[in-house]
Parts: sequence; structure tokens; C-alpha cells
Amino acid sequence: SSCLFTLPVRGSEGLYMVNGPPSFTESTVFQRDSGKNCKAVAFSKDGSLFAWCNGEKVNVVNVTGAEFLRSLDLPKAVCLEFSPKNNVLATWQAYTTAKDGTAGVPNLQLHDVKTGKCLKSFIQKKIQNWCPCWADDESICARNVNNEVHFFENNNFNTIANKLHLQKVNDFVLSPGAQPSKVAVYVPGSKGAPSFVRLYQYPNFGGPQSALANKSFFKADKVTMLWNKKATAVLVIASTEVDKTGASYYGEQTLHYIATNGESAVVQLPKNGPIYDVVWNPNSLEFCAVYGFMPAKATVFNLKCDPVFDFGTGPRNAAYYSPHGHILVLAGFGNLRGQMEVWDVKNYKLISKPVASDSTYFAWCPDGEHIVTATCAPRLRVSNGYKIWHYTGSLLHSYEVPSNEEMWQVSWQPFLEGVFPAKAVKYQAVPSELPSAEPKPAQAYRPPALRNKPVTSSKLHEDEPPQNMKLQLGSSDKPLSKTALKNQRKHEAKKAAKQEAKADANQESTQSSASQNAPRSAVPAVTSGDPEVDKKIKNLKKKLKAIEQLKEQAAAGKQLEKNQLEKIQKETALLQELEDLELGL
Repeated sequence: SSCLFTLPVRGSEGLYMVNGPPSFTESTVFQRDSGKNCKAVAFSKDGSLFAWCNGEKVNVVNVTGAEFLRSLDLPKAVCLEFSPKNNVLATWQAYTTAKDGTAGVPNLQLHDVKTGKCLKSFIQKKIQNWCPCWADDESICARNVNNEVHFFENNNFNTIANKLHLQKVNDFVLSPGAQPSKVAVYVPGSKGAPSFVRLYQYPNFGGPQSALANKSFFKADKVTMLWNKKATAVLVIASTEVDKTGASYYGEQTLHYIATNGESAVVQLPKNGPIYDVVWNPNSLEFCAVYGFMPAKATVFNLKCDPVFDFGTGPRNAAYYSPHGHILVLAGFGNLRGQMEVWDVKNYKLISKPVASDSTYFAWCPDGEHIVTATCAPRLRVSNGYKIWHYTGSLLHSYEVPSNEEMWQVSWQPFLEGVFPAKAVKYQAVPSELPSAEPKPAQAYRPPALRNKPVTSSKLHEDEPPQNMKLQLGSSDKPLSKTALKNQRKHEAKKAAKQEAKADANQESTQSSASQNAPRSAVPAVTSGDPEVDKKIKNLKKKLKAIEQLKEQAAAGKQLEKNQLEKIQKETALLQELEDLELGL
């Protein structure tokens, strides 16, 4: 049967395309380029056009019609990108100055895809954010030039239609979707002034009054701004290069929420440590954060920034929603062992737990059914290859390059939304020819003296189970209404956050009997049985809440009094005291 889509594979074996499920054979639509020098590839947003540079030329083909369109004479190109409606191909090569120190030639070029002619070229020194950003309908295109954002309209690059000028715009992101376009801009703080992110609607760039929303914060050397698909809100991960407390080599991160209606908030994460990943659900109504010192927590939040579901803790540092938003994969890649948890997010039930060891790459197929994981150089130079999975945990296809070769990149051919309809979630593993890929568990080191003795569990951290969705409905077996279910989840998530500290203390007693999905109600309610102690605990919590509010005011730029600053400094001591009381020390 002819396959619907392909995966380009780029490496020392050249560039070729593989048919996706069910055949996994090499595609005959694309003629393999056997050169060992393929620097970059790009698909158009609709998956119909494909471009690659092989160290001699940039070639463009129409994959759907299997025809060669043209080649551009750009031997040094290392980056390629199509505009959203396939009108423009952008190419970038490293910027070089002339021998005598005069300015070099423009190194960012915009080509008309239909005619191949160069529409405009710019000097673009840095590779970061090298590519101009288009609105989805190509009505506007923007690039960051010397701390300003320049806007062009309708692919006319000879006239700057608008400029967004703030003291120092370090980064910007255009909103996805239909007009009107919105733009999120980041201005780093300097000399005691806070950093801020502002949202504007194009082309209203008057004074601060014209902004849709504004959020300022201290503690930011760099930010990542993430629009949701409906362009109603932006999540901002602000990070410092170093953690002043020395607690983490990741620096310190905070997560902020900013909506186009002007609302903003700090997302309260109930575990300290780095923020590894934050992703929006494609439905634009909730987002998932993976955070906290290992084993990391993962929590889904709604637009009020309230927790909706808590996945407990585990070896994970990444999250990926499926294209239709009904499945979420939590994974531990990089320095973790490649464990994945595949969750049905409508019912918050675990579907499967496949393991993709040594993965450096993960991507959902646009069909919402299949996943590719890969081990690529230069991140890892040994056992390069890729695997294709069904989300129910079945490994369907696996390829490893010969030992003297490397694989640099693999990706899915993209498709426009709506090409693949959403399907009901399956739990039963789909059939596969291949044996399941269970790596041998690494044996923990045991000193000689203990080798013949029975193994006792000695984990440094016990994993905390996910908040359970099994509902104790008592006698009536009527399923809860959607709203009731939602409220119950919210209530459970809040309760779970509160019981964290208590759960740590009760780990030994509950863990032994607790199954993977132990209901949170197994943890005793938080009262010490001593009214005096309870009163102290209540007071401490009140003080800590006040400190939290002061910190937020400071982050918003308010000048604090000396006694308020002193209060903030007592936070660690108060937290310690609270913990001791709650643990009954």
C-alpha cells in the first residue's frame, strides 16, 4: 500500500527518505543524494516542498508531485526555511568580513520559490533567530535588527512597514494563527531595572499604554516565550545563568503566564529546582510543566494557573503533547535513561511505558498515532539510528547505521491541520513484527560484603505516585458530570500539593502497600493531634504566604521597606521550622 508520509534521514550515508508506517521502505519519490556533506533540510509547512543543501547547491523538489523544481547556487548555505504559504525560501550562511576588515556580503537571502530569484538579502551575523518570522498568512514578516523589530508587509522586503522600538528588544515571537497578529517582546533588565515581556497587537506600537499586557520580573538572563495555538496567552520561562544559592548548575528558572486580556501571574511550582520543559496543550486551555530536582515532578495547569493534574515524580525532563492534544508523553532523555510515560489526558490514565535508550530526539507524527525517537550525532556518536513506535508502546521499526557511519537528523514530513482526523485513544498495544525494546536493567553496584545477602530497596528518593483518578463514588455508580470531575481534579491537585511535605514523612508506611496508582487519600490528613502544634503550623503558613506576596510585589518592581526585606530573609528558617513541626520533630 502506498504510504501517506515520509521521513527524511540525513547523515554520513547521505540524504534519503523512508516511507512511514506500514512499509518503512526507502521512498522512490525522492532520489537519494549520496553526498556526505548534506548540511540542512527543510520541509514546507504543508509538507509538499522539500529543500536541502549538499555543499554545492540548494535543491528544491515538490515531494507530492515527485518533481525537481530548481537549484540555487549556494554552496555555503547551512540553514533553510520556507515561509508558511510556500512563497519564500530563506537561506543563511556564516557571515564573513572581507580581508581588509570592511563589511562582508549579505549572508541571509530570501528567494522567490516560484522563480528562484533573490527578493532581498540582509546581513545577519548571528545564527540564533537567523530566520525572519512570518504570520501564518504571510501578510507580515518580522526580524530583529539592532534592538528593534522591523515589519514587512506582503513579502515586500524593500520597505519597512513598521518598527517596534523599545530600549533594547532582545527577542520577539509572533503569534500563530489568523489575523490580527500579536507579538511578544522581551526586554532584558539593566542597572537595577527589571526585565519585562510585553504583548502588542500589530501594528499598535505606541507607548506602554498601547500594549495588551506587560509583565516585569527580576532574575532573567534569558527567556523563552511560548504562545498557545489560539494566541490568547504566552508562557515565559525566565532563567538566570547561575543560581546564586549554588543549589543548581542549571541556573534558576521561574515560570510566568501572560494573557492578551492583560492578566498575568507567576505559576507556583510545588517543588524546587530547575524547570526542564513547559508545553502548551494544542487545545490552548492547559499546559504541562516538568520541574524540580530529580526525580522531577510533572503537573498540568489550567489558564488560572491552578494545578489540574499532578503526575507525581519520576525520571523525566521533557513533555510532548500529541498533535490533537489528547495524549501526553513524559520522557527522560539526555542524561536520563529514555523512559517514556504515555498518558491519556482526557481520563488521566497511563497507556504505556516504552523505553527508548540514548535518545537525543523525539517527535510525534502528524497522524497523532506514531512517534519517532532517534540517537543522532554529534550529541552521541555511537549506535546512531532511529525507532518508530505506536503510542500504545509497540516498537514497529528500528534502524541503526553501520558502526562507521553517523546519523545527524531524522524528522517527519509535516501536514496541515485537519489532514489526519483525531481518533479514539487505544490502550491495547498494536501488533508488531518486532520484539519489544526492553533494555536490560542496569544492576546497582553492591559492595562484596552484601553480595550474598537479600536485596533491600535503598532508593535515594522514593517516587511519588500520580494523583489518582479512581473516583470513590460510594453507592451511586453514576459517572460524575464533566464539571464535577473537573472540580474534583482541581481539588485533588490542590490537596496533593498541600500533602507533599506530609507524604515525604509517610513514605515508608504507605509506599510498601501503595501500588503505582495509590490514591492520595492513603496519606493521613494534616493534623498533628496537638492543637498547640496545629496553631503554630497555621501561623507559620500565614507568615510564609505573606512572604510569597512580598516577593511577588518586589518582582513587579515595588520598592520594599527595610522590615519587609528582613521578613523575606527569614523564609528559609520558617520553612525549616514548618517542616520540623509537620514531621513531628
